[in-house]
Amino acid sequence: MIYGPANRAQTKEKDDLARRVAVVAGGHSKFGKRYDATMRELSQEAFKYIYDEGITQDKIDATILSYAASQFTGQGAGSALIADSLGLHDKPHLRVESACTTGTASLRSAWGMVAAGLYDVMLVLGVEQMNRVSSSVATEYMSQAGDMRWEYPYGISFPAFYALMASRYMHEYDLPHEVLSMISVKSHHYGARNPKSHLPREVTLEEAHNSVPICRPLNLYDCSLITDGAAAVVIAAEDRVKEFTDEPMWIKGIGAGASAMMIQDRESLTSIPGAKRAARAAFDMAGLEPKDMDMAQVHDCFSIAEMIAYEDIGFAEPGKGRELVENKEIYHDGKIPVNCDGGLKSKGHPLGATGLSMTYEILKQMRGEAEDQSRQIDDVQYGLAHNVGQSGQFVNVFVFERGW
Repeated sequence: MIYGPANRAQTKEKDDLARRVAVVAGGHSKFGKRYDATMRELSQEAFKYIYDEGITQDKIDATILSYAASQFTGQGAGSALIADSLGLHDKPHLRVESACTTGTASLRSAWGMVAAGLYDVMLVLGVEQMNRVSSSVATEYMSQAGDMRWEYPYGISFPAFYALMASRYMHEYDLPHEVLSMISVKSHHYGARNPKSHLPREVTLEEAHNSVPICRPLNLYDCSLITDGAAAVVIAAEDRVKEFTDEPMWIKGIGAGASAMMIQDRESLTSIPGAKRAARAAFDMAGLEPKDMDMAQVHDCFSIAEMIAYEDIGFAEPGKGRELVENKEIYHDGKIPVNCDGGLKSKGHPLGATGLSMTYEILKQMRGEAEDQSRQIDDVQYGLAHNVGQSGQFVNVFVFERGW
């Protein structure tokens, strides 16, 4: 069953056909420049956490094992490789790909299978190994997700896309770059307290604001990292949940959205239309509103992307996201804690793993299990994951609910 603007008017009888589904376990590798590990080994590192919770291979019905870009490793049919490495070669498996939303697209696909009754228990794992090539080659590979005829040949990379957004936003709302730098300072504050982070170090506002230009007005500390890593979750149908945990995280709402391929075809550069639609669909399915969220993991591939996310989701009115930043309402003890694991900026952005890393973080926060309690958010009942691919061509938003 697909939920979204096109079919919200489903009858109650149709809605009742879908089983409730919960996240029952999660695993996460160390993120970083992992020259010490292959794609197989990164996947094993994430799965080990799940195995150690007692969810062994025989309890898993099927898997979705995904990565976003095969160019980085040259490996085709990677789901078979990963399944073999996890001892799951005899379980049905597939790969899902949708750029940076590969992780949540995989979770959305698995949710549909379990909700429909095709399987009861599924492993969803995302992995990316990006640092076996130079940063310039990595940027080239990622840019190939743009229009290969009209954008890529003319030097339009993802830093350029988001620099255009930042320029327009700063012009329309008279936003100084220092406010974007404050987002980076926050991300590194929490990344320094997350042992799984790629770049676990704090930065000062001066350091963030005055760092090397990448694509003006964005500089080094406005940009996320090229990261190796893996993250995974196990989901289960309602009647199987208690076999695995007394602390399930229910998938309460899901929304998917999309935007025009080329940003010049959009009405505005200060919003991602697919993200607004996805968030609205997720809230409608959950029967909740932005004000009900106790935390959020948003897709901060660039600092301006986090600012725009506040507004697209509904945490702030257009042009008012800066107030959340300046008043520190996005910190762990603020009105709406955002990316208190370091986000893509400090924790890292291994493309296929990112959405599942967000999901893992919400699960750990709900359970009160942040590794460093100085970044633990109090009493998380509802959490939101906002995952964007390309410059908004793919968007998934999940609303999760604590189940105990």
